[in-house]
Amino acid sequence: MTHDHDLVLRPTAAQISTALNPPPGRNGGDLVVETLAGLGATTVFGLPGQHALGMFDALRRSALRYIGLRVENNAGFAADAYGRITGEAAPLLLSTGPGALTSLAALQEAAAASAPVLAISSQIPTAGLGGGRHGYLHELPDQAASFRGVVKSVHTVRSQSQIPSAIAAAWKSALTAPHGPVWVEIPQDVLLAETGLPVVTAMDATPDDLVPRPELTAVAADLLSRAARPAIIAGGGVVRADASGKLLQLAEMLDAPVVTTFGGKGAFPWQHPLSMQSWLEDRYTTDLLEDADVLLVVGSGLGELSSNYHTFKPRGRVIQIEADLGKLESNHPALGIHADARLALQALLETVSPREDDTAAGRVRDLLARVADRIAAQELTLEQDVLAAVRRALPADSPSFWDMTILAYWAWSAFDTRGANTMHSAQGAGGLGYGFPAALGAAAADPSRPVLAVSGDGGALYSIAELATAKQYDLPVTWLIVDDGGYGILREYMTDAFGQATATELTRPDYVALAESFGVPGTRTTPETLETDLTKALATPGPSVVVLPAVLRMFAPTHLD
Repeated sequence: MTHDHDLVLRPTAAQISTALNPPPGRNGGDLVVETLAGLGATTVFGLPGQHALGMFDALRRSALRYIGLRVENNAGFAADAYGRITGEAAPLLLSTGPGALTSLAALQEAAAASAPVLAISSQIPTAGLGGGRHGYLHELPDQAASFRGVVKSVHTVRSQSQIPSAIAAAWKSALTAPHGPVWVEIPQDVLLAETGLPVVTAMDATPDDLVPRPELTAVAADLLSRAARPAIIAGGGVVRADASGKLLQLAEMLDAPVVTTFGGKGAFPWQHPLSMQSWLEDRYTTDLLEDADVLLVVGSGLGELSSNYHTFKPRGRVIQIEADLGKLESNHPALGIHADARLALQALLETVSPREDDTAAGRVRDLLARVADRIAAQELTLEQDVLAAVRRALPADSPSFWDMTILAYWAWSAFDTRGANTMHSAQGAGGLGYGFPAALGAAAADPSRPVLAVSGDGGALYSIAELATAKQYDLPVTWLIVDDGGYGILREYMTDAFGQATATELTRPDYVALAESFGVPGTRTTPETLETDLTKALATPGPSVVVLPAVLRMFAPTHLD
């Protein structure tokens, strides 16, 4: 009797010949790039460094495309965006010590946003591993320890024969729900040593499916079918699982209003009659969600931003579908279903009973009208006009990447993405400098359409060096920099809390002249000409910069009322 797990793929004659006669001049770095190619990678990001030169030398003998950024953290942001856009694990090649550590903030964002990044770093020579103080350049007692609290899994290689399996295991980890960053480290001598191992060919690292338990989805379907006032919160897990279509079907079957979290932008059609859009930092939205007798939360941990700063107190029964086990019931008691959003929604579609609610669309219209009235009473016309100009200028299918800046905070609540997986920001970990390098990663993934990056002047200074990357690879990214002379949101926070701001004002360069010094076209615009200038920049091939000098304000928070 033969079982499936007893079957072994037989090598072809050509594979046997290649295995017995591997090409000369290969080293451990070749095993790295061959494994990546065998897993399906086509593009890698990173920066070379002394210990990692074996990997980078091997790139010239491979078909992999290399996109080199100027700062490791920015390379991590680019890989993060590539993973979000493609759903593939994005390889990130780094060097030991300072190079590796500089990527930590980007990997934290990838972890918070469930972006699949495969970070591969060099290490000090094998003789130095184990925590002794040998005095190697870039030596850390335990480099991997710096990453264990950030990434999904850590894989340390000690010999060339371990390289393919370690990278394959990391690849599988990155792409098993919830997606996330992983860490592989390989000593310098292992990368540099000549290898007689055969060329790496067929690699299987198929991610595991995270299937819901049927008894739990049966209970959830019964609760939703009998609910009087169901509502749905759709988080980033819906987008990552490509489950927007299934969410739409379920919401319509249940006549349930849907609000998307900031990480779940685009998970539900913005103009749909059941769409509460993304006004999560609004007490009217919080009230409606609290009034639901059954609340379905899909792909969200109901963290700080998604719970209106933890002021949300549900009164009804909560059903939470979440792939990250650590987020399941972490903030509210719920019927917790540990599963991939797509598979769980499919199970609900197969078991839920349709219901009709003639009041649902009306309640949504009333909510949005009340939100609009609240915003209108605050005299924020400039901010709304600027955001509307960006929306009109940006092609419907173009992705946008937003730094931590006031216009981005507006976009979280008020921007119509016009599609799933098109708007991305750094709200997962909240670090500055994400927008522009992430947009470069997205452009590398799909250079056929323009990409928009949005930063404040404070965030822009974190990634200004990547103008050289944009120019070098001729990536179609338009960078909108809103220049208000400092850290605008921190200026507001400190003024509100202490009566005046400290350490928020910045001396900044002439961003137009700076862009032009890199050979990148720059335009200084105004709120009135923004739409025209941004439209033109996005339609022009290659990179460009548009600078908007403006002081924008945030709408008043409701969680403090």
